[in-house]
Amino acid sequence: MIRPLAIAATLAAAATLTACGAKTDVVTSPSQRTVRVVLDYLPNADHVGLYSAQASGEFAKVGLDVKLITPTDPSQPLKLLQSGGADLAISYEPEVLMARDKGAAILAVGALAQRPLTSLISVNDKTVDPRKLEGATIGTAGLPYQDAYLDQILSAAGVDTTSIKKVDVGFELVPAMLSRRVDATLGAFWNIEGVQLRLNKKRPRIMPVDRAGIPPYDELVLVARNDTVSRNGAMIRRFIGALQRGTKSAKADPAAAVTVLRAAAPKLSKRDAAATIAATLPVLFPAARKPFGWQEPSQWQIFADWMKRNELLASPVDSAQAFTNEFLPGEGLGSETSP
Repeated sequence: MIRPLAIAATLAAAATLTACGAKTDVVTSPSQRTVRVVLDYLPNADHVGLYSAQASGEFAKVGLDVKLITPTDPSQPLKLLQSGGADLAISYEPEVLMARDKGAAILAVGALAQRPLTSLISVNDKTVDPRKLEGATIGTAGLPYQDAYLDQILSAAGVDTTSIKKVDVGFELVPAMLSRRVDATLGAFWNIEGVQLRLNKKRPRIMPVDRAGIPPYDELVLVARNDTVSRNGAMIRRFIGALQRGTKSAKADPAAAVTVLRAAAPKLSKRDAAATIAATLPVLFPAARKPFGWQEPSQWQIFADWMKRNELLASPVDSAQAFTNEFLPGEGLGSETSP
């Protein structure tokens, strides 16, 4: 990790052209503060913007000493956030909606991955065609909404879901496939595990869930507690602005991004890092003329309605209460409190 650089007296983020017009983010004399951010998973290409921003000093330049925390299991990020063990968390749109449905005072403040990455994956040319999975053993990460994905995909294909054996393999999705413990998995990402399996000539077959009938959603989102949003909006804005610059830096210099990521994940080969970063970078940027981190309101509502229909949510959702674009570059200026 590179130590934080000296903080300039006055810092300004560049003007960002958005669909609402040109606005300029200005942050004056930020006080140094530690920001604990829990990742969704082990360090990988999805986090390249975070590690690039940290290594290049982008966080430090805006007064943030960012500590990136690796979770021990898929359920930990939001639990750690709600308990006060982290200031921000990387999680998933469905996880945010489910946690809020149970009373969690959290909301998504920006999207990191702008489309679904979760996929049905098999190796050695085994099928992932849902119509041919009758009687299969399928591994999942143990997340309830992924079980719902699987049931929905199989039911739509006319498969008797009671014939499927589901196995919770946690983070061990790839080992479960390679050891033939399962016939396929639902939970691995096409841009990470899918790419690595191809590079290692394991002949994977991959079907992203949005190609299998699940509505599009933001796979990875940055999440904050409601009290952080109301009291420390300026910190969130500075964090996202620095993250944007780090992500753009990774896009402009992929070789440097590979070095940075491998420093965080030493077991990751240079080949795998380069390939997964190349596959991931396009997903980290929104559609043209939308600010970095954009969360599309209509998409959130469609997905929330789908979750309610599939009994993942107890109550109907006004998705506008579950996320905000206020702290994205050029958005909502002047509304947040001081850090």
